[in-house]
Amino acid sequence: MIRAGIVGGTGYTGVELLRILAGHPEVDIAVVTSRTDAGLSVATLYPSLRKHVDAVFCLPDVEILAQCDVVFFATPNGTAMLMAEALLERGVKVIDLSADFRLQNAREWCQWYGIEHACPDLINKAVYGLPEVNREAIKQAELVACPGCYPTAVQLGFLPLIEHGVIDSQHLIADVKSGVSGAGRKAELATLMSETGESFKAYNVSGHRHLPEIIQGLTCAAKSPVKLTFVPHLTPMIRGIHATLYAQLNTDKGDLDIQALYQQRYEHECFVDVLPPGLHPDTRNVRGSNNCQIAIHQPQGGQTIVVLSVIDNLVKGASGQAVQVMNLMFGFAEAQGLSTPALYP
Repeated sequence: MIRAGIVGGTGYTGVELLRILAGHPEVDIAVVTSRTDAGLSVATLYPSLRKHVDAVFCLPDVEILAQCDVVFFATPNGTAMLMAEALLERGVKVIDLSADFRLQNAREWCQWYGIEHACPDLINKAVYGLPEVNREAIKQAELVACPGCYPTAVQLGFLPLIEHGVIDSQHLIADVKSGVSGAGRKAELATLMSETGESFKAYNVSGHRHLPEIIQGLTCAAKSPVKLTFVPHLTPMIRGIHATLYAQLNTDKGDLDIQALYQQRYEHECFVDVLPPGLHPDTRNVRGSNNCQIAIHQPQGGQTIVVLSVIDNLVKGASGQAVQVMNLMFGFAEAQGLSTPALYP
């Protein structure tokens, strides 16, 4: 049994962590922090967790958190980097769900996130937490940067094509839709239901913060620079990411069995499900689960490959993936605590 702490336990990813960890047989939820709700019990604020989580919110304090074996940061960008070094020095493993350690270049991080990085020396020590790519490195890691929701869906969708060099990596397109929970729990006009309901829009077309993270991952897989057009959209649903990905087959790869390529790549991955030919994944079929469902299409048998990749942005796109990472770091079965089927309807 390990002791886990959660910094930022009142946002959507923090509450999702609580829900998942409450059912994990190897985890004791020891510390849950909140600056605004310190002193309140978790069950008071979230009655859905009554009889599952007994913790009381406390202020974030390194000495209290140092009593844990692992600390999750479910916080806004710029918070984990202020505390991670002190926790690592005390022997605590750190799993960061924010973007603080995802980018390998501190200057690039500053350009996209608008503040100086507080501990750039830790960036190179952080392991990028996409298990389907970095499983062995995660097992040895002390600090893990969990991928964003958009990057998870996009990278898992493109990886088999990129790794085998069968597409033109200079002309990739990711057209991706997200539910409004991806914007967080803060009160904001643009994400009110009366503003998002019965509507659909693209945003940050000129450049989304997740773009450099996706390019970094795909470039690593390709072992050469890639070029990607990434357009995110906001949809009037609570949970879910649907990534529609476009790539052009290299001219000498026209007879390649793309379906088999994907099935072989993810054959042993417990949370990536490659659907049979002709099917279309639906976000509702992964809702509440740690699964990524992928389908591959080749319209009219041409050179264009269309990959459809869906996840729950709060689970495989955030908290579920963080628990998957924790399982690897502590030698638990990778799927432990995460085998819940998707919610239906």
